[in-house]
Amino acid sequence: MKLPRDICGEQILKKLEKIGYEKTKQTGSHIKLTKKFDIGEHHITIPNHNPIKVGTLNSIVKNLSENLKLSKDQIFNILF
Repeated sequence: MKLPRDICGEQILKKLEKIGYEKTKQTGSHIKLTKKFDIGEHHITIPNHNPIKVGTLNSIVKNLSENLKLSKDQIFNILF
């Protein structure tokens, strides 16, 4: 799995909103999203940069994978 080098924050925001995340706060160019579950909530902050750095993108994929209990490949297919 090779992460794209040209994806912007707005593209990731739109994909996460499709799977149930909602914008809850914005500070500067960083947007906080929240998804509610039966047992709690998951919060993630996405930088609205163009493009998002590869390390940041990898961190986002890892965070989503751990909290949504999906593999990195599944998250990759959702986002890209």
